Amino acid sequence: MNKGLFAGSFDPFTKGHADIVTRGLSLFDTLLIAIGHNGQKGSGWIPVEERVRALREFYKEEPRIEVASYCGLTVDFALQQGVNTMLRSIRSIRDYEYEQEIAHTNRLLSGLDTVILFADPTLASLSSSMVRELVHYGKSIEQWIPEGLQYRL
Repeated sequence: MNKGLFAGSFDPFTKGHADIVTRGLSLFDTLLIAIGHNGQKGSGWIPVEERVRALREFYKEEPRIEVASYCGLTVDFALQQGVNTMLRSIRSIRDYEYEQEIAHTNRLLSGLDTVILFADPTLASLSSSMVRELVHYGKSIEQWIPEGLQYRL
């Protein structure tokens, strides 16, 4: 089975993230969306448990998607889950060079391959940190959130 891991995603509530997931499904039999955390309660702008719950609900009609959280090294988690390939999303050529180095290191250390997809710039222009700022200042973020994705602020 060809299983991919879309891990460490910091923007799980944006249209750019949903676009990468959709394209990832064309590459893998199963796609595991995994949110990394440091094990501390309350870290992140939306708690890990809430992000996992919201993403499971959003993707409940897609049986090829699994959603989980993990603490520790991404490659260790990937190997434990039977993943063949890591899926990474990037926004710029500078990101690409960095991700190539990480992919090469992961391949040497764990044998895992990496697929790097450029995020659609019309969908990926807003990061989770920008969303937090907009929410902080009372601005609307609906235009950046996929329809049907419920989130709690």
